[in-house]
Amino acid sequence: MIVSARKILELNTKYRLVENLDEREKEPEGVGLDLRVGEVYKISGKGFLGVKDRKTPGVEKVADVKKSRSRFTLKAHRYVLVHTMEKVNIPAKKIVVEKGKKPVYLMPHVYPRSTLQRSGILLIATKTDPGYSGTLTFGLANLGDADFEFELGARMFNIVFYQVYGELSRQYGGQWQNGRVSAEKFERQI
Repeated sequence: MIVSARKILELNTKYRLVENLDEREKEPEGVGLDLRVGEVYKISGKGFLGVKDRKTPGVEKVADVKKSRSRFTLKAHRYVLVHTMEKVNIPAKKIVVEKGKKPVYLMPHVYPRSTLQRSGILLIATKTDPGYSGTLTFGLANLGDADFEFELGARMFNIVFYQVYGELSRQYGGQWQNGRVSAEKFERQI
């Protein structure tokens, strides 16, 4: 079951589920909250995912909202990683979402704002497990034949929170905790 954006804002006062929200999100539209793009990374090199080890390609930060409110052009048929301006804090334990109901875990999932898909941009996102805290990193692929330009600080993504019923075997292990973008050397997977 999806938790409404208004309910997430209520829960935010106690759990800081989403920090650094844009002012506009105090009166959210629909069921999710919009997130903004704050950094852009170009990837290079080879990645590896093995049974016990992994290595992600190297990254180079090519745009940062903290340095300038500039624009970034995602060239046709190119791929970048983007980092949110917002930080999420997903409780590792069950919480009471609605008084009188049993506590549940929360798990957010991120969707593209429709302008992205209408512009030929594919958002590559994943769920975020209970216990994770940090900024979020997504992939953006320009599938179109034309370049796509966006401003740093623009609302590009929509985060929706789901209730998770049942028990977890374990909470998030922390390898990407705090918004780490890359594992540029080989490391053990937890």
